[in-house]
Amino acid sequence: MNKTTVGWVGGWAGGWASGLLGVIIFSGSLPATRVAVLGFDPLFLTVARASIAGVLGGLLLLAFRENLPKRSELKGLFIVAIGVVVGFPLLTALALEHITSAHSIVFIGLLPLATAIFGVVRGGERPRPAFWLFSVMGSALVVGYAASQGMTASPKGDLLMLAAIIVCGLGYAEGASLSRRMGGWQVISWALVLSLPLMLPLALYTLPAGFETVDTGAWLGFGYVSVFSMLIGFVFWYRGLALGGTATVGQLQLLQPFFGFALAAMLLHEPVTAGMMAITAAIILCVAGARFSAGRSGAPATVGQDVRRSSTS
Repeated sequence: MNKTTVGWVGGWAGGWASGLLGVIIFSGSLPATRVAVLGFDPLFLTVARASIAGVLGGLLLLAFRENLPKRSELKGLFIVAIGVVVGFPLLTALALEHITSAHSIVFIGLLPLATAIFGVVRGGERPRPAFWLFSVMGSALVVGYAASQGMTASPKGDLLMLAAIIVCGLGYAEGASLSRRMGGWQVISWALVLSLPLMLPLALYTLPAGFETVDTGAWLGFGYVSVFSMLIGFVFWYRGLALGGTATVGQLQLLQPFFGFALAAMLLHEPVTAGMMAITAAIILCVAGARFSAGRSGAPATVGQDVRRSSTS
């Protein structure tokens, strides 16, 4: 094989490895949030984790001497911030006061679908009718599952999770669009930094009077969602998409619910029923069908290509 082929294979393998690591990190988000809300108020947890990640993201941008975003990119960055910095963390934290993380993970199966739908809407694409058929089927499965659990689960928690999936899908789709111009980790870092003027004062305002009742588990959950879920996971995930291609590496997101089930069972000792697994598998089949029907996305980035817009270029 020539150097170009070897480089492409190495980049492809590195993309899958980075993408898989990102998915594993994201899989721990809901179990970690479930533990954290046992010791912290959901609003404080949301604004504090965003503040910590925002400071770290700012330091990362300074270390690599990144240029300021263009004026035309600010709207998209604010949409990303609303979706993945504020909306998803807050809504899931509120939901996990009412439902278990294992129950909530079923809804995560719809996240790739929500991302694809927003990508279609905002991108102006016209997918085949099969895309919408699979979309409706996947949504119906989630609604049916939530309705069937009505006697044992919380309708409020289910509605909050659905809202979380919608805003997160919007944030993911907008972030994917911006990452083609700005670079992946730069997008989440700038979204975090732009949210700091609001998040940091709110974190100080909602700061608890004391932390005596907060146990070690809640602190570990808080640390995980602040550093890994909000920043490090995105670094690996977006790097994987850039190296391996969105259409291929993006399929790894379909594994996230099953990793989440395993973590919920092992770390939180939550029951994972056969019904949860079956419904999630059916949802993932619908999501895979919808994504296939929507067509392929762009090809992988050239291996070694630096998509950062830094002041050193």
